[in-house]
Parts: sequence; C-alpha cells; structure tokens
Amino acid sequence: MTERHRTPEWVPAPVPDGPPELVREVESFLAYDSELLDEWRLDEWLELFTPDCRYLVPATDRPDGDPRDDLFFIRDDHFLLSERVAAMLHGTAWAESPHSTTHRMIANVRAHDIGDDQVLAKANLLVHRARAGRLDVYPAHLSLLLARGGKAGFEIVERKAVLAMEQLRPHGRLSILL
Repeated sequence: MTERHRTPEWVPAPVPDGPPELVREVESFLAYDSELLDEWRLDEWLELFTPDCRYLVPATDRPDGDPRDDLFFIRDDHFLLSERVAAMLHGTAWAESPHSTTHRMIANVRAHDIGDDQVLAKANLLVHRARAGRLDVYPAHLSLLLARGGKAGFEIVERKAVLAMEQLRPHGRLSILL
C-alpha cells in the first residue's frame, strides 16, 4: 500500500456516523458498483480499484481473520483481481460460464472520513444469484476503504466482504464477485 492508501486494521468496531452528505455519496457509489456487477460490466468495475488494492473474502469460520495468516476464500491484489475478472469475462472461469444473473441490494450504509481524502465505509450486502435453475442468496457485510478520486468519485483501496453465513452450503462454492 502506498502512504496515501494506508489500510487500517479491520476490527469489528462500528464506523462512526459521518455527515449525511458523505453517506449519500457512498450510497451512490455502492449503487453504481452494484450496477456494474449486476450488468456484468466487470472491466468498468475493475477500474474502480486502485493499483494497490486488496479484495478480501474471509472464510466463514474466521470472519475477522488476518489475510496474512488465515485462510480466505479470496485474497486478491490488483493483479489477481484483474486475472479473476478476465477469466470471468472470457469464459475460462467454468463456474461462471455462462455467467449468473445477479441482483444486489445494499443497505445500512455507514461512512466516516478518516482524513487524507479517505473514507471508511460499511454496508450490508445481499446478492441473489440465479444460475442453472437455482436461486442462491449470499448475505454479507461489506467493509471498504475508499479514496476520493476516479470517474465514480471514489476508488476502492480495500474491499472486504464477510459472508453472513456459517458455511457455503447449500451453495457449495463462491464463484461470483461480492
């Protein structure tokens, strides 16, 4: 991480209430983020991330795990995230070929300015995924470190999606982006 994009230690402490205008800005950004994912505009979605980003999905048994020491379903830097997106777009990610239809809902957005043009945000996420005659639901808690800038008003320095479920059953796998 660059000095500008410092990554705080993720703790379960709540994000303090920020000004309503900031919360609305973050809500708008997250709605755009969801739109890009649901419309399978993954190249545009990838552009929301900084070059030194991290995209994290911890295992369900260690939601507060440390990505340096614990198993994560996804622990991507920008290179690995771009490879994941390319595989999904080009049909080489077999679990998403053809790709799922998804519908995301974002709620309970909290945002707090932490200085240096950075915002710590949290939200609840619910993803409905339809594929092969099945409908799966993925509830998650999002924690984001955002930097002001980019075409969408913010860039994602770190995105952590903690699944709000004890295990991946009955889904069996995580092949979509949270």
